[in-house]
Amino acid sequence: MTEQSRGPGRPRDTNLDERALAATRELLVQRGFEATTIRAVAERSGVHTSAIYRRWPSRIELIEEATFPGLSPLSVRPTGDLRADLRRFLRAYLAAFSAPAARAAAAGLFAHRQAQTQTSAGPRPSGQFLRVSARPQFQDILRAAPPGSIDPAVDPDDVFDMLLGAVLTRTLLYTATVRVRPAERIVEMIMRLLRPYN
Repeated sequence: MTEQSRGPGRPRDTNLDERALAATRELLVQRGFEATTIRAVAERSGVHTSAIYRRWPSRIELIEEATFPGLSPLSVRPTGDLRADLRRFLRAYLAAFSAPAARAAAAGLFAHRQAQTQTSAGPRPSGQFLRVSARPQFQDILRAAPPGSIDPAVDPDDVFDMLLGAVLTRTLLYTATVRVRPAERIVEMIMRLLRPYN
């Protein structure tokens, strides 16, 4: 489990990150959130614990990056076609939360963030609750919509919260919900929320 020795100026082994991230995903699916520790990841991946800690300050950051690796899959460049943009955004969001490791990690990450919020001086900034929040991308889509297509009285954060609720219900509570409806139904509901009343 030792990191490859490096001489002065030699690049760091680029495979270490992916080995640790892959081991984290495997452990989450096979053994669960609580058992996915830095030590377990080190044993599974063959990456020394000190190398893991140099890359991720805690197991929470490691698990977040392994399961919700940032916003790149959700970076839906707005086209101005509100329905099409919402559909692509929703598909990317569903895909991020539907991965087996993400489902295994989500409840533990939510609980950790909730406890952190209760002990911190104030709430976390909008869009930073899990790396996959994507609230800014959602707001970009709304800003790109044609003039007059969105009710100005609608709070985009409220709509995003409802969208997130639908995504979490569909992906994390999938065994408890027997009603499986096409994702297009969620897009239609969001469109109704946003549409101005005439």
